[in-house]
Amino acid sequence: MLKFTPILLAIAYAVVAYHFSAWRTARELDGRSTELADPRLKALTDRMAAALDLPRIRVNIYEIEPVNGLAAPDGRIFITRGFYNRYKSGEVSAEELSSVIAHELGHVALGHSRRRMIDFSGQNAIRTALVMVFARFIPGLGPFIANALTSLLAARLSRGDEYEADAYAAALLHKAGIGVAPQKSLFAKLEKLSGGGGRNMPAWLLSHPKTADRIAALEQLEARWTAVRG
Repeated sequence: MLKFTPILLAIAYAVVAYHFSAWRTARELDGRSTELADPRLKALTDRMAAALDLPRIRVNIYEIEPVNGLAAPDGRIFITRGFYNRYKSGEVSAEELSSVIAHELGHVALGHSRRRMIDFSGQNAIRTALVMVFARFIPGLGPFIANALTSLLAARLSRGDEYEADAYAAALLHKAGIGVAPQKSLFAKLEKLSGGGGRNMPAWLLSHPKTADRIAALEQLEARWTAVRG
């Protein structure tokens, strides 16, 4: 029984961590966000809502400066204040920002948002169990190996989600008559917008596919749609 103790403790930790993370995330978003009210963006989100047969798509502003979008586990969509400011300054077009909203809608529709919260708790549990196991056999290096293995697993899962959300967004933008071009042009800007031109890589880029690969995947989708129409 004792040899299963680390696993049982890790499972219990995962359950507690999931509920605590969900509660803390909801409280943070509730306290630091307001509904977005922008006529140009609303016109575009209304087109996407019509394509999805929804009455409307609500988007919220999350009051932090990093450039990012967020799909909450409860299904709400957020754009950071930093991203919205780049739009207001003309660095990002309304169509490009609408592609971010479409991407986050993809995370919600495909179940990524809720699963990521579960994955996060599960990864912490796996990390805890691995640290306890490796520490017995490889003192000193055990925690390092456990953290490295867990981080590789998390990055692989996250990159898969991003490709799926990209494809969902592309299909939605195409159906709404906005097109995939804004999605591709935004990808070309994201690293610079996020401060990735320097030596410090933005945190979100560590778990996202390479920009060139994301654009190439979208172009493959466009080619497939063109061939079907032809």
